[in-house]
Amino acid sequence: MIEAIDSWTPALGARLVARAWIDPAFKARLLSDAPSAARELGIEPGATLLVVLENTPERHNLVVCTLCSCYPKRILGIPPDWYKSRAYRSRAVREPRAVLAEFGTELPAEAAVHVHDSTADLRYLVLPMRPPGTETMSEEELAALVTRDSMIGVALPHAPSSS
Repeated sequence: MIEAIDSWTPALGARLVARAWIDPAFKARLLSDAPSAARELGIEPGATLLVVLENTPERHNLVVCTLCSCYPKRILGIPPDWYKSRAYRSRAVREPRAVLAEFGTELPAEAAVHVHDSTADLRYLVLPMRPPGTETMSEEELAALVTRDSMIGVALPHAPSSS
């Protein structure tokens, strides 16, 4: 079991995001039935319900578990220590924009921030917006832009390097 847990990394979630960015039909399936869409890519999401939340210019999603640290480990790997901290768990709900700013994430004033509370039966994954300038990138290159933090909603995906 330890070997299985050690194999769970944010790379699995990044594959889901990258595929959704390049394949509109997959994206629709991921948003409507995330477990089935994950299995299409050979990713087992586990027994807990997985729901994918799409970020848009008008809506930014942030995930927290206010009771403990419920988290999609099979898709994102082991949760970071800050995710489990009492400060994050309480402040993400009370002052989400301040928490985002502490992660360096500044959103336009017109973007609403929606906080989603994971439970023992429900896990969330954020589908971040695709960065501009990535239209010609491959799925693998896109996956490299996606971070664990962008799939929790505290950060944005990396911008493509200008090389």
